[in-house]
Amino acid sequence: MKKSLLLALALIATTSFAQQKKKPNILFIISDDLTTTALGAYGNENAHTPAIDQLAKESTVFTRAYTQYPVCGPSRASFMFGYYPNATQTYGYVSGRENVGENRPSIAELFKQNGYFSARVSKIYHMGVPIDIENGADGQDDPASWTEKYNSQGPEWLAEGEAELVQNNPDGSIERKGGNVMTIVKAAGGDLAHSDGKTAEKASELIRAHKDEPFFLAVGFVRPHVPFVAPANYFEPFPYQGIKLPKQIENDWNDIPERGINYVTSVNAEMNSVQKQKAIAAYYASVSYMDAQVAKVLSTLKEEGLEDNTIVIFTSDHGFHLNEHEFWMKVSLHEESVLVPMMIKVPGKKPATSNSFVELLDLYPTIAELAGLDYSKVIQGKSLVPLLKNPAKKVRDYAFSVSQGGKSFLIRTEDFAFIQYDEDAGSGIELYDMKKDPEQFTNLATNASYKAIVTDFQQKLSEKLLEIRTNDLGIAY
Repeated sequence: MKKSLLLALALIATTSFAQQKKKPNILFIISDDLTTTALGAYGNENAHTPAIDQLAKESTVFTRAYTQYPVCGPSRASFMFGYYPNATQTYGYVSGRENVGENRPSIAELFKQNGYFSARVSKIYHMGVPIDIENGADGQDDPASWTEKYNSQGPEWLAEGEAELVQNNPDGSIERKGGNVMTIVKAAGGDLAHSDGKTAEKASELIRAHKDEPFFLAVGFVRPHVPFVAPANYFEPFPYQGIKLPKQIENDWNDIPERGINYVTSVNAEMNSVQKQKAIAAYYASVSYMDAQVAKVLSTLKEEGLEDNTIVIFTSDHGFHLNEHEFWMKVSLHEESVLVPMMIKVPGKKPATSNSFVELLDLYPTIAELAGLDYSKVIQGKSLVPLLKNPAKKVRDYAFSVSQGGKSFLIRTEDFAFIQYDEDAGSGIELYDMKKDPEQFTNLATNASYKAIVTDFQQKLSEKLLEIRTNDLGIAY
């Protein structure tokens, strides 16, 4: 009798969540332009992110999760449809549907096809921040993905409050400016005056309204994307005078190919040291505001008694430079721009940490498998369910990312970060020893001692591109 009981318990322990629970809910939360270096859960002791940090304590946290393209539009198209950007040739501000066709469902559409209420709140596919957010517009959405969709209009750079432009404003004469620039606004009013506050409120409303049916709820927060706008109280923990700027070395750019110098730098943005400190402080404040909205959504899930039947995913579309190498924003293939936070909470699963390389497009097969849904096996992500069962395992030997119209490439292994510009390497190569030089200050690509390693990476790159392009999309190369 005792032996039979132990056998039954072992069987239950190895049974998938989808088998134990009928149609689990999916709560997919994504922040915009969020670097791991701004979160307590990833080691920043000065961050104020209690909600995300607590979620991390209840989740499997992935320490080596990488975007497939460090720009909003192509990154989101990639993970929503499960293909690499170079497979679909999706590099711009589009949804991705244009290139994958009508017969390949997005991850949200897959759940919709399987009887789920599927809803988007704010930015999931590409949505212009600030333009579409200011107008309350859909952006480059994919209507087929959703049962319902909601936009969260906000004032953005025009919000009432104390404002300061810290980019291309060396004399401080310009108070604020619209567009994709670092305008800081210590805004008047509370959380609901801004887009993310409205997003949290609508997401909570939808959870309450649809708690009796299975749902796939995608919640897109736009902070900390520029402009750095948040209610003034979120700035209080971050006086700019206390911000320590990242380490710099003399002549850092001398060994970086021209294509590797980011599009926004402290040099071309004409930023002085105080403006740099203010920008980082404002970024942290924006993250703190976003975190408070995440807290509201997770609290609603708990209040409605849905925690035991809801899988929660938190991530970002890519990282963000905060003056490392004097770089700002994204696009770069250096670590801070491509590494993303990722955590998955599965009810009944003990918290864990996975150091396996994973990619954002792995979310598609992972979420589908957790819910017990059949999905196309030609998509290019790999299920992370094996890591959720045993975080000591690995599913990838390296992570792969691209940028600059799919013509710049990153292969990130345990020991090295290899970056090549153009398939023929005509615009340069970077190679960094990530064990000895994690800040990526010394480019080893032209060092004769590393010639064999460079050659090996170039072979890996050729093989990876061939693998990516051998797909069912029918796109000619």
